[in-house]
Amino acid sequence: MPFSLLPRIVARELPDLTPELLQRLGIRLLMLDFDNTIIPYTSNVPEEKIAAWLERMKESDITLCVVSNSKRDRAKKFCQAHGIDCVTHAKKPFPHGIRRALCQYDLPRECCALAGDQIFTDTLGANCAGVTSILVKSIDNHNFWLKARHVLEKPFIILAGNRRIQS
Repeated sequence: MPFSLLPRIVARELPDLTPELLQRLGIRLLMLDFDNTIIPYTSNVPEEKIAAWLERMKESDITLCVVSNSKRDRAKKFCQAHGIDCVTHAKKPFPHGIRRALCQYDLPRECCALAGDQIFTDTLGANCAGVTSILVKSIDNHNFWLKARHVLEKPFIILAGNRRIQS
C-alpha cells in the first residue's frame, strides 16, 4: 500500500465525522486512535461532545473499533465500558495492528477508515494498511513534545488543506 503522510480526509474534530457523512463516503467501519483523539492523555473521561458523538455512532450502522498503540489497560477498560471493540499494541504506523482490527470484520478495506490525531502514526498507518485515513485535530496539545510534533506535521496539514470536510 502507498507510503503517504497525506491524510485522505481532514476533519476539524471527531464529531464532524457524522454517520451520514461516513455513509456517503461508503465507510462502514471507523477505527479510532484512542489517546488525544477520543480522550486526552490526562483523563479517562471523554469530553461531553465526544461522549455524545460516541452514542450517536453506536446507534448508527457505522461500526467503531479503537486501534491504539497503548500498552496500558486504559484503552481496553474505556472500550469495554462503552461497548467498543479494541486493538491495543497496534504499533502504528506499521499496518499490522490495523490489519488485526480488520480481521475482526468481513469488510473490504475500501469500506474502512482510521481517524486519528497524528500524521506520523495514524495517517501513515492507515495509508499503508490501505484504508481511508482521516486526520482530526488533537484534543489537547498539553506538553512540549505534542506541540513539537504538531509543528512537524503542519506542512502535511497544509498540503492536505483541500481534503477538509465542511462541518
